[in-house]
Amino acid sequence: MILLTTLARVADGLPLAASIQEDEQFERDLQQFQSQAKQLFRKLNAQSPDRCTLEAGNFNFHYLIQEGVCYLCLCEASFPKKMAFAYLDDLHSKFFDQYGRKVPTVTRPYSFIEQLYPKNKEDVCRRRARRNMGSINTELQDVQRIMVANIMRSSLDTKASNLSSLANKYHSDAKYLNTRSTYAKLAAAAVVLLTLIIYVRFWWL
Repeated sequence: MILLTTLARVADGLPLAASIQEDEQFERDLQQFQSQAKQLFRKLNAQSPDRCTLEAGNFNFHYLIQEGVCYLCLCEASFPKKMAFAYLDDLHSKFFDQYGRKVPTVTRPYSFIEQLYPKNKEDVCRRRARRNMGSINTELQDVQRIMVANIMRSSLDTKASNLSSLANKYHSDAKYLNTRSTYAKLAAAAVVLLTLIIYVRFWWL
């Protein structure tokens, strides 16, 4: 499978157009491969071979240089090399016939992306939107976790405050009961003492 196609001007490495195959697993490494492609374009010159294959882990870069333009594609390692170069030859024929004369004059990167790959701009927008949505979902999950943690902390603080209030109330009630108990004991002792005095006074006198 051809996963990435990029065209660049050999003279200065200016990217002219690009197309990316929809593949979620490949998309994770997309930026790395795009960076490698740009580095390759900057190294190319008039002495570079017209056709070349470069290994990149489980993938291969294949490029073709014709009429001052480098046509590069990234394929799975199992993809036949003959088919990859046939694809690049066909791409060169279509591109150069329509836009070859404009190549030396353009100054803006990816000047031909909309003409050569009209759907690619929409694909790029969809991928960016999907990445942004994933980032938003991650941020929302982080906010949710923080909110849950704050709610739990607030709940624990409330429970701790309630326990503290109950402890203070229990301490106050216990003190009150102890005071009442002391008064009751003193009253009982006074009653016994008074009874004893009355008994002694009337019995012995």
